[in-house]
Amino acid sequence: MSRFTDQVVWITGASSGIGEALAGAFARDGARLILSSRRTEELRRVADACGGSPERVRILPLDLTESDALPAKAREAEGQFGRIDILVNNGGISQRSPAKDTDLSVDRRIMETNFFSAVTLTRAVLPAMLARRAGRIVVISSVVGKFTTPRRSAYAASKHAVQGWFDALRAELRGSGVGVTLICPGLIRTSISLNALRADGSRNDKMDKAQENGMSPERCAQAVLRAVAAGRREIYPGGPETWGVLLNRLFPGLFARLIARAAIT
Repeated sequence: MSRFTDQVVWITGASSGIGEALAGAFARDGARLILSSRRTEELRRVADACGGSPERVRILPLDLTESDALPAKAREAEGQFGRIDILVNNGGISQRSPAKDTDLSVDRRIMETNFFSAVTLTRAVLPAMLARRAGRIVVISSVVGKFTTPRRSAYAASKHAVQGWFDALRAELRGSGVGVTLICPGLIRTSISLNALRADGSRNDKMDKAQENGMSPERCAQAVLRAVAAGRREIYPGGPETWGVLLNRLFPGLFARLIARAAIT
């Protein structure tokens, strides 16, 4: 039997990148899917690639910046198959701009998308999970939630916030039957740098070389599924850049000097 047979998995940011790869991986492992993002046509494409049968895959378009609408979207998601077994908070947006030049509206948009949406959706699905004493919250964070780099001030802040909030939630849920898994990827070959926000909120529209040479979303997705199946608390898929987590912990002064001199676009 597959690890996730007939479990209901709700994935945000499912129309591309890691979210799309997770949809395919969970579908192949027997899960029923609810796929969400802003782009309805892309969601349909991903759903078709996952089998497309409405008995197995549903789409639920949403905008993560519209916080007031998210609780209703969560109720709609629960109504698709009667429950949510695994919520994957994957949707997010990055940044490519110096902190001093970045408009506050960009900081707010990044925090709304990356942090507040995950908190809102998690709070919405938790009561039913706690009532069943079963479920898992998965959050796609970043190694930048463990250390920061230049030109990522708001992005790093959002991921540090994610790390703190969901670590606290995990501790509160101990013994409840509901678990929390944080995924902290390094460089994954997605369009995140293309979609990143510049200082004025415009689209970056450039592919980072390092991102282009990163781990494939499919390999990352397999690591996520292994972590969820094993009930892991946190993992760091990626390449040598993930060593920064340990280096920052053991030698923070050295790491600070290295990251300040790093050529980061």
